[in-house]
Amino acid sequence: MGATKREWTREEVAVRILAGESLIVYNNQLLRIPQSWLNAHPGGSLAILHFVGRDASDEIDAYHCDQTLAKIKSYVIGTVETSAGIWEPLVPPIMTGWVRKLSCDGKQAWHNEATPIPSETSSEILLVEHDSCLLQTQGPTLSNLIPPPTTVSLKDQARHSAAYKALHKRIIDAGLYKTRYITGYGPEVARYLLLAASSAMAYSHDWLITSAVCLGLLWHQLVFTVHDLGHMGVTHDWAKDRIVGIILADFIGGLSIGWWVDNHNVHHLVTNHPSHDPDIEHLPFLAISTAFFNSLWSSYYKRTMVFNRFTAFLISLQHKLFYILLGFGRFNLYANAYGFLWRKAFDHRRARGGRWSWQLEVIGVLFFWCWFGAVLKGCGSWSKAITYLLVSHVVTSPLHIVLSHFSMSTADLGPVESFPHRQLRTTTDVICPPALSFVHGGLHLQVTHHLFPRVPRHNLREASVLVKEFAKEQGLVYAEFGFISGNGEILSVLKNVADQARIVGMVADREIYEAMGKKGQ
Repeated sequence: MGATKREWTREEVAVRILAGESLIVYNNQLLRIPQSWLNAHPGGSLAILHFVGRDASDEIDAYHCDQTLAKIKSYVIGTVETSAGIWEPLVPPIMTGWVRKLSCDGKQAWHNEATPIPSETSSEILLVEHDSCLLQTQGPTLSNLIPPPTTVSLKDQARHSAAYKALHKRIIDAGLYKTRYITGYGPEVARYLLLAASSAMAYSHDWLITSAVCLGLLWHQLVFTVHDLGHMGVTHDWAKDRIVGIILADFIGGLSIGWWVDNHNVHHLVTNHPSHDPDIEHLPFLAISTAFFNSLWSSYYKRTMVFNRFTAFLISLQHKLFYILLGFGRFNLYANAYGFLWRKAFDHRRARGGRWSWQLEVIGVLFFWCWFGAVLKGCGSWSKAITYLLVSHVVTSPLHIVLSHFSMSTADLGPVESFPHRQLRTTTDVICPPALSFVHGGLHLQVTHHLFPRVPRHNLREASVLVKEFAKEQGLVYAEFGFISGNGEILSVLKNVADQARIVGMVADREIYEAMGKKGQ
């Protein structure tokens, strides 16, 4: 790990980051994350890279159990110099498109994925070719690490962070991390078995639509438990939760829990950031902010989300097509999941459980298509099989109505913003009576879930009482919408962006018309 320094200044940390080291602040200690762990981190490398140069104390505590936290001391290389106990954050290189990649000589080199690489070499940027890509040997500068002006105060954010730590202790002391297997998950298991039996019985009587509906409802409900397993919120043991998660997600649902964890952790950490949160990056079909009109680079998908005339046309209709698109949401999950598994097949950087976990997922997906393919074949005709396929998948569409984020802020307040402030600003609850909470899988309490992702869903209601007290004390808004009004808020946001896209399209058409007119003169 290298020699331990007693105290690091902000400038020294910046210099080491520019040299390619992944340094993170945790409780005023400086952690150096080696490349080997960056590749093996169960939550994905981006979960770490988004906090290089920043104080990630709240995020680390929220996402890791005590056993994992005890191992962090092996990465400590000293303490950091603070002002009144507050670390002044830097901008992680990944936030501006800078990543480290292997160059042709086998060494790590900086590469800016957010900026198109010039077609010709210059005296300022030296380019080397590697596997048909070009790497920049000149990396980010100190100016890239300095946060831009922001509307939030570092002192206020530190106050929110300190209050969050006290809130977290109350959550722990209340025993809300403890799983209630019988009273918590027992009713869910009974519901799963009932839906599975109903689907099978209806299928045996040739009631195909009823069978498809019950199967779709089963998939819809299963993902909520998969969600807890992905957060290590059931047994709190990574291997056990992952194996059960693969059985439910891959073998029964045909998806990939590995992809979901990789995607979902990033969503939690950079919620509603247009360039970094994959859960709101849906061009060319949906855009919840005009920021997407700028053809943003996605740090998750590692590509530019191109906004052109065709995209503007689709976005101009998004408020009308929204619910139709949701009906095909599960097919999009298949595409993302299988793309992830395919990439991992050729990725030499194995995350925790890498090879066996990946192999088990592939086996699970193949098993899923064997049994589901047999179900479709047994429908008796192509038309009935297609109907069964569509009905079973459309039934899962309510899962994709993202009431919790689409209507919330997408502003980038920079690395100064604290974890609790960011989650409350970008997340809302769905007001729901306890008797109907199973419809949302208990995840209608998204604000509390985003603050404490490892808390089992059946404990979120009790935890939300404490979170509301915290928000009131800190002067933060705890947003809540009813299901109907929440849908209205989303449609309003989509329509506002659609109207702007329509104007952009009209302007582009006008410019083309005028250009053609001048050309004809």
